[in-house]
Amino acid sequence: MRRRSNFAHVVIHSSQFPENVRRDLLASLRTRKINHKFHYDSVKQTQKWLALHQIYSPSRNDVDCAATYACACVGAAEKIKSKRVHVVGLGCGGGQKDTRLLKLLKSGGKEISYTPCDVSTAMVLVARQAALEVLTDKNCFPFVYDLATAGNLSEAFRKVGPPQGASLVTFFGMIPNFAPQEILPKLAPLLRPKDYLLFSANLAPGKNYAAGVKEVLPQYDNPPTRDWLLTFLLDLGITRGDGRLQFKIEQGVGGLKRIAADFAFTRATRVAIELEQFDFRRGESIRLFFSYRYTPALVRKLLGKHGLKVSGEWVTKSGEEGVFLCRKN
Repeated sequence: MRRRSNFAHVVIHSSQFPENVRRDLLASLRTRKINHKFHYDSVKQTQKWLALHQIYSPSRNDVDCAATYACACVGAAEKIKSKRVHVVGLGCGGGQKDTRLLKLLKSGGKEISYTPCDVSTAMVLVARQAALEVLTDKNCFPFVYDLATAGNLSEAFRKVGPPQGASLVTFFGMIPNFAPQEILPKLAPLLRPKDYLLFSANLAPGKNYAAGVKEVLPQYDNPPTRDWLLTFLLDLGITRGDGRLQFKIEQGVGGLKRIAADFAFTRATRVAIELEQFDFRRGESIRLFFSYRYTPALVRKLLGKHGLKVSGEWVTKSGEEGVFLCRKN
């Protein structure tokens, strides 16, 4: 049995330094649009997210969905010809899917390394722990980074991980929480000709896009998700009696629809962050969360606009989840 160290070496990018986190928090409250990272900020929030993910994520409770991810991982591992492979888990979460990839690559004779990357230090450590079943600590490079606010991601990874070999960048469960015109220009430059991007997208099932989005709404509007989202507000001193959490379907960019969660204040409420005060009037709302829903055709169209081509595609029988392997066009 591999002996594990009692220490973990984690690199934290300046985007997650305290003064920048405070800046982002204040900006979120001023704009009434919460940066999604604040829902993963504490160990408590991380544990609540992992719990609801276990209950509602199709990859956890749908046998076919789990098989779809497994097929996608096999397909990605077979595509990569380089002897050395660096798996970069953007938004690594608990790291289970990344670890599956690492096992496949290792069994295929590859020399592997791994950078679990997330805005949450707790998430990064959970992913690191999972990956240590497959590789040694010296080949694991945990990295805390805010993809939404930080700058050149390519430069950051060159300084954190090993420079040799090909990169397999994973982006599981993250695409829905970014506007495509904001996230795709950040992802595309990460890939060199020999690199691949493997990501998942939440899909609207069925032939009717609007009806499909409505069908999956209960995966969001449920007690565990409400509890997780409200944790951020409760930690600021807002109480459940100050308003109500509302879910809705709305039109996003590029013909996409998204599911959004707003907290609507039913009475005047004040939030104080050190010397700064934020007053919320009765009837005012604050955006806590949104999640875009795609179709495979919309995924391919949007990727093409940013020089990325789909070279592998796996969609669940339910039509609710898709995994896409792509590279530079």
